[in-house]
Amino acid sequence: MGNISVKYENYVAHVVMNRPPANALAQSVLREIAEVFHHLESNENVRAILLYGEGRFFSAGADIKEFVQIKQQGTLNELANIGQDVFETIESFPKPVIAAIHGAALGGGLELAMACHIRLVAENAKLGLPELQLGLVPGFGGTQRLPRYVGRAKAFEMLFTSDPILGSEAVKTGLANHAYPEEDLLNQAKALAEKIVLKSPLAIKAAIELVNVSKTAAFYDGIQKEAQAFHELFQSKDAGEGIQAFIEKRKPQFKGE
Repeated sequence: MGNISVKYENYVAHVVMNRPPANALAQSVLREIAEVFHHLESNENVRAILLYGEGRFFSAGADIKEFVQIKQQGTLNELANIGQDVFETIESFPKPVIAAIHGAALGGGLELAMACHIRLVAENAKLGLPELQLGLVPGFGGTQRLPRYVGRAKAFEMLFTSDPILGSEAVKTGLANHAYPEEDLLNQAKALAEKIVLKSPLAIKAAIELVNVSKTAAFYDGIQKEAQAFHELFQSKDAGEGIQAFIEKRKPQFKGE
């Protein structure tokens, strides 16, 4: 595949995003991730998945330049649905999915990481949801998953300010499991994955299903409302200004329109 590579080692599938320069989650990347996980589910030689990014970042978010094309094509609903479906697949995947986050996990990148069962981070990694800086809200489940990890007050702060937090703080808030120096991150993630694959696949699958029972109907209702809000805001003048300002590398001037 063009943007995703998979290699296998000791019952662990290493799923690597490689879309320079920032591993942006374009629609093509999301579809490739979905296809990879579809194949991994039936692979009996895979008992855990380790997900990480090649280059400087885990994933710096959605492909903002693609947003302009999506608006012209009128396929915004398709984008939100693809992202939400893929991330729901990951969160309910019957095999453990570990995200190893270095550089940055922003916007859709953090939403992808939050769908994984375990998050390991580099101490200096940046994690955040900056969508409000574009006049938008997260569209791949971020408003529903973030409060589950960091609490409502911290989630509001991260959303309202668009400021990312460091990996070391992400551990303190509950957003990440462990933080390591960046040069140690991948080895630590491999060690954890190889420890997990020693467990019974049947017991692991049952544990994932049982933990996910706590996802109530309100969660899925929230997911649908998030997609609707994302779509409505995308049509606003403020969103147009925010996206254009991002492309032009300037501060947006929002007018509440």
